[in-house]
Amino acid sequence: MGGNQTWITEVTLLGFQVDPALELFLFELFCLFYMLTLLGNEVILGLICLDSRLHTPMYFFLSHLAIVDMAYASNNVPKILANLVNLKRTTSFVPCIMQTFLYLAFAHIECLILVMMSYDRFVAICHPLHYTVIMNWRMCMVLAVTCWVFIFLLALVHLILILRLPFCGPHEINHFFCEILSVLKLACADTWLNQVVIFVACVFILLGPLCLVLVSYVHILFAILRIRSGEGCRKAFSTCSSHLCVVGLFFGSAIVMYMAPKSHHPEEQQKILSLFYSLFNPMLNPLIYSLGNAEVKGALRRALYKQRHM
Repeated sequence: MGGNQTWITEVTLLGFQVDPALELFLFELFCLFYMLTLLGNEVILGLICLDSRLHTPMYFFLSHLAIVDMAYASNNVPKILANLVNLKRTTSFVPCIMQTFLYLAFAHIECLILVMMSYDRFVAICHPLHYTVIMNWRMCMVLAVTCWVFIFLLALVHLILILRLPFCGPHEINHFFCEILSVLKLACADTWLNQVVIFVACVFILLGPLCLVLVSYVHILFAILRIRSGEGCRKAFSTCSSHLCVVGLFFGSAIVMYMAPKSHHPEEQQKILSLFYSLFNPMLNPLIYSLGNAEVKGALRRALYKQRHM
């Protein structure tokens, strides 16, 4: 590298380049969405902890999903809100890189949690007699701990590969948070290794899990069609349809973002798609699971009934 190049110490997040009036509207809207995200996921988490009927592997993994959604939104959304109301949109480079690390970790862990939830439904519906043997609490804990450790190690690999690069400008990120593809554009060296690792990670963390989810639900669909009990069929379909909505929203936006060919306006496309899994997905997940799941709605009714008669 040339001797006249210097390392950057802070970057400017350009965010949404819109009129000030629209920025104020977006601030109020995103602030509302963020509060709904925290409230909805806290309600789901509270119901699972307090209602013994939800102490099952399915809701054990759902509690992890709620924790990830709150952490994921809290890693990205406050910075989005701050940039919408501040004229100075600079941030130090080290916190920016840490935000990238946490963003990758929480996004990856959500993929694996959705796979574990689909596997749980597959065992529960296709092999009900063996469910308690296969999905015992020891197995659930091992799966959860393994996923968390593996994903943070994978995010650490991304972080190390980023830190090996020299960053000498430009000082502007055309995004509303430190998303990895936007951060790599600041490097003044070849980022081919980073791009290869990102693509390989997408194959194993996005396409691989998505294929497993789809295979599981093909088997689940045939199993549901063989259920003779109308109540059992409705219960199975209620749980699985809510999970499929979450899977479609998350995997769909992520695959388009990282694996689809880039459009003529890739940066603007990235901002819009990033909103789906940074803001909308964490907000919609508890709504989908509460409105489309009979067991969660029943737990909410029981909690409200107890509160009313205390």
